[in-house]
Amino acid sequence: MIKGRLQGVFYRNWIVENATQLGLKGWVRNRRDGSVEALFSGDSDNVQEMEQRCRRGPPDAMVTTGFQVFPSTDDPGAGFQRKATV
Repeated sequence: MIKGRLQGVFYRNWIVENATQLGLKGWVRNRRDGSVEALFSGDSDNVQEMEQRCRRGPPDAMVTTGFQVFPSTDDPGAGFQRKATV
């Protein structure tokens, strides 16, 4: 879960590009409360790198202290995709 000024700044597209670059599987989606939720699966070093990238975000994003990481058993799927808002 990532909170801050994330919607309207191409944050999800940026995540898809970076996760794909790192060879990760999973998904990203906006939430109606303005946060972004993502699932990253792959090499642990690459997942940690993606977490660090998400903490910084793209140039127009403002990631606040609302960055939380939770373990998951969800199926990440075959690649990395953008999901619909929930």
